[in-house]
Amino acid sequence: MSDLEGFGFVMPHWLYWGWLAVMPLIMIALDRWRSADPQPDTETEIPVGGELQEEPSALAYRRSDENLFTRGVDWLSDKSGLFISFWTVNAVCFYFFEVIMRYIFNTPTIWVHEASYLLLGMQYLLAGGFALLHGSHVRVDVVYNYLPERGRVGMDIFTSMFFFMFALVLVLTSWTYFVNSYSMGETTVETWGIQHWPVKAVMVLGSVLILLAGISKLLKDISVFIRLGREASE
Repeated sequence: MSDLEGFGFVMPHWLYWGWLAVMPLIMIALDRWRSADPQPDTETEIPVGGELQEEPSALAYRRSDENLFTRGVDWLSDKSGLFISFWTVNAVCFYFFEVIMRYIFNTPTIWVHEASYLLLGMQYLLAGGFALLHGSHVRVDVVYNYLPERGRVGMDIFTSMFFFMFALVLVLTSWTYFVNSYSMGETTVETWGIQHWPVKAVMVLGSVLILLAGISKLLKDISVFIRLGREASE
């Protein structure tokens, strides 16, 4: 007798991994299809006293501060964040299914909780590059906010050494975890017993995305630092 008999519907492992790979693509396609419909024109409110003013910020990079590599990495970071953002919908649906099965049919599942925390853990790992691109990471800005714009960019360049130390260790450690997990055919310890090595592979992918996003940001920061210095000397 299988360990999974008597638990009702149990999501197959192949369906879980396949759905995570395909579901965001379906949602993105539906969003583009809806966006193709003509939308009413919306007027941009102009503040009293003249034209819209762009707030100066070290994160507002100009086109001249970018190159082909940084644009490609930024595109990858942005699209990866969009892709995995749709995974949150799965967690809501999973737990809704669990509530219905547990409290209405009195047949709690064995896979929903595990499927959800694995999903959210992978989502957290893959979102690092997206967060770095959009400045959503935590910054201790007690001194940072008092610096001029070029000073803030210089501070970002200086502190990037600590970021790259962390990012490189994360990449190497994640790769070791993945190789060991794949070689032993590691599965989770719960009854569902889903493969664990894909999660470790996501750790590698997420850490690489963070590292690439950090390199892109450093290159743009250096360009901004040089440009601001030239503008100040003119």
